Amino acid sequence: MSQVLTLQIPEEVYQPLVEIAQQRGQSPEEFAIQELIFSIQHFADDPLKPFIGSIQSNIPDWTENHDRYLGEKLLTKSRNLNA
Repeated sequence: MSQVLTLQIPEEVYQPLVEIAQQRGQSPEEFAIQELIFSIQHFADDPLKPFIGSIQSNIPDWTENHDRYLGEKLLTKSRNLNA
């Protein structure tokens, strides 16, 4: 079963969406659906999801960007080990 969802998208988001979709040979709707599916699956499959909100942090965007912060930390640690 599918549902209809109508969105008003700001122009600064819509234009890149159209351009990327065209580069991939897709309609903007097809591309947007694929991106939504990917984002939802990424969040649903996040192994840190159960811990979000349980740890006090001074990093205001930790919830949204924890993968980036962890990756940066691992990269720094790896470089220090190889130095």
